[in-house]
Amino acid sequence: MTSPATAAPSATGIRRIVAASLIGTTVEWYDFFLYGSAAALVFNELFFPGSEPLVGTLLAFLTYAIGFAARPLGGLVFGHYGDKVGRKRLLVLSLLLMGGATFAMGLLPTHASIGVGAPVLLTLLRLIQGFALGGEWGGAVLLVSEHGDDKSRGFWASWPQAGAPGGNLLATGVLAVLAAVQSDAAFLAWGWRIPFLLSGVLVMIGLWIRVSVSESPVFLEAQARAAERAAAGAKAKPPVAEVFRTNWRGVLTAIGTRLGENVSYYVITAFLLVYVTSHLGLPKSDGLNAVLIGSAVHFVTIPAWGALSDRIGRRTVTLIGSVGMIGWAFAFFALLDTGSFPVIAAAVTFGLLLHGAMYGPQAAFISEMFDTGVRYSGASMGSQLASVIGGALAPIIAVALLRDYDSSLPVSVYLATAAAVTTLTVLVARETRGRSLAREHAPARGAVPAARRAGNDPVPADN
Repeated sequence: MTSPATAAPSATGIRRIVAASLIGTTVEWYDFFLYGSAAALVFNELFFPGSEPLVGTLLAFLTYAIGFAARPLGGLVFGHYGDKVGRKRLLVLSLLLMGGATFAMGLLPTHASIGVGAPVLLTLLRLIQGFALGGEWGGAVLLVSEHGDDKSRGFWASWPQAGAPGGNLLATGVLAVLAAVQSDAAFLAWGWRIPFLLSGVLVMIGLWIRVSVSESPVFLEAQARAAERAAAGAKAKPPVAEVFRTNWRGVLTAIGTRLGENVSYYVITAFLLVYVTSHLGLPKSDGLNAVLIGSAVHFVTIPAWGALSDRIGRRTVTLIGSVGMIGWAFAFFALLDTGSFPVIAAAVTFGLLLHGAMYGPQAAFISEMFDTGVRYSGASMGSQLASVIGGALAPIIAVALLRDYDSSLPVSVYLATAAAVTTLTVLVARETRGRSLAREHAPARGAVPAARRAGNDPVPADN
């Protein structure tokens, strides 16, 4: 018999939840990616003047990486309270923090006005951005995953994932428009502030939609069971301590699954802007427009990859992306080196298509690794630790390799290695497609739950 927590919601209900999560994640990723694009294009001159171009860019990307360093802390704090008081409240808080920090960046004085205080303030706001985003991802994907049914979770849970290219599409689009209508001097003087100030409007829209949704029924059911145990005298351990005690393998699997995806995304989108402008000497509009086209395709295809994972499994779809990325790591830069905009746009688009195969099933895949009482903590910690190892360091390592070797080959090797780590991780991971999120404890590897033996649980056999 299907419990209320696992019953399939109405199409209207799940679509409302998906819309709230998608709009919120799009706004937050817009804020986060806007910084990355600005770091590649203008922050080196505005906040780190007096350095060689690639050195200034490297310093700008160091502050970019600091945002990633704060993400595990955000995942820890938001995960703890998200597992205690609910997913919805924490998602509202993360959106407010992220939007406020981004809006404040648009008001910052530059190095020319206040000297060293400018990069210090920029770094502080970047830390707040990272802290907020560290709690956003886990809550957004869990709110959808726990409202959806077991059979189509990959499709519905992939929509918050589409918020990443949606935010990048929005950020890059705004910057591309400004680059087209403004001179370089005007953009450097004041035009760069417009996208940051626009965040204030986007946050209000996101909040209006996000506060209207209901709390996860799976969480409410687990909270009721926890209250019963507490009334009986049982002491609950902190969710983070519990997840590392009972499911540390899930955290490691989440890190390995995300590594190749994280590195490839930031090389293809953020480092690309440095490569085409500083190394190839092309106008910044070529890089921005290529990312714009690729992000549009990426946005549409991520849910398609998620839906495919409902049919053939999370592992199989992820492997399509990770194995493909190992080869594409070398073809990608060869295509960029042609200097032809159509070829560059095609290279970025196909690279993001492969990335989507890793990213689309990821929300459901990672959600299904953890029990409800620790799911926010486990999913957030695994994903955000990977973001530090992968996303934070990817542009820095790529820029340093390009500076030291004046060649894209070391960057290709780095990207292929990260994709190989994800490939090996997924090969040894168990398949999770169809697993119920209402379970109390994940079964041991190879064990068959009693409900499944009775024919009531659609959990597939381990691959």
